[in-house]
Amino acid sequence: MFLRKADFVVVAAACGAMMLSSCSTQATLSTKNAIAPTGVDLSGRWLVRADPGAAGSSMTGDGHVSGIPSARKRRHHRATDSDGETALIFLEYGTSLKITQTPGGLFISYDRSVVEEYRFGENRMIHIGPIEAQRASGWDDTSFVVETLDDSGTTLFEAWHLEDNGNLLVRDIRLYKGDKDRMVRRQLYDRL
Repeated sequence: MFLRKADFVVVAAACGAMMLSSCSTQATLSTKNAIAPTGVDLSGRWLVRADPGAAGSSMTGDGHVSGIPSARKRRHHRATDSDGETALIFLEYGTSLKITQTPGGLFISYDRSVVEEYRFGENRMIHIGPIEAQRASGWDDTSFVVETLDDSGTTLFEAWHLEDNGNLLVRDIRLYKGDKDRMVRRQLYDRL
């Protein structure tokens, strides 16, 4: 088969475009539902359950949940992680929470010191100092979901939902890259 020069240019351009698109495929986050389900309101004051038998929600002596590094350790981890994974520094934790749900978002106060604001249906870049990540937050059925994706392709996934007639707040946390889990935890909070 012989190609004319014009045909060769078209074939080469198509092959180049295919190679370029396959090289630039990076993980991205999909936008979540911006409308809260009817009757679902996570608002309230919550206290972490200190039951050591509660799947991954036991507390350590320093007031942190076992298996979830303190903020100080997470920030130190950022500086020393050889894989370049920084998503974990966006994970907040508190033994007591105050959640305020508005028609457009959630405000979560962790131990009255750190307040995180999540907008329903947001999909944007966020920053802690020079560290940048993509964040998408919103609703998946009756769970409020927050996903944070760093530049190494590591995703921090958090999902919040109510159980026990609204008296129990369940927070599922997963840190993963590709199909490999780095951390999976569940925290249980009782309504005050």
